Amino acid sequence: MTKLVLALHVLAAIIAVGPVTVAASMFPAAVRRAASAPDDGTLAGVRFLNRICRVYAQIGVAVPVFGFATASLMHVLGSPWLIASIFLTAAAALVLGLLVLPRQQTLLTALTGTTAEPRLHRAATAQLAMLTGVFNLLWATVTVLMIIRPGSTTGA
Repeated sequence: MTKLVLALHVLAAIIAVGPVTVAASMFPAAVRRAASAPDDGTLAGVRFLNRICRVYAQIGVAVPVFGFATASLMHVLGSPWLIASIFLTAAAALVLGLLVLPRQQTLLTALTGTTAEPRLHRAATAQLAMLTGVFNLLWATVTVLMIIRPGSTTGA
């Protein structure tokens, strides 16, 4: 049972978090392109990237659910590396939900308005790119902790 739940945890992480990290990273540049050369194709691309981020962020809730189940079955809930991973995962979720997604929506709304001027989006997209980088760095750190598991007795 542990192997099944662990496999589901890893699959959920790959399937849910992977698309969010890629789409969120592509979003600021797509907004800059759409602002400088607005057409239906560039705007559709920005909308699509935002939709990927929103939908897969919701699916991403499965990652900690399966993670807690795996940790419980493996009897490692009190391990320092796991506790650190839990805090980093919560931080990543907060950055995504409270900072990245709302800023994406603001930029998307601004693009569909009457003033889609490139100068207006430069600072906002730079800040969004930085926040997305923080989100990605948090997830990369969690991934490394999950692989290395300091103090693990598996020898891996």
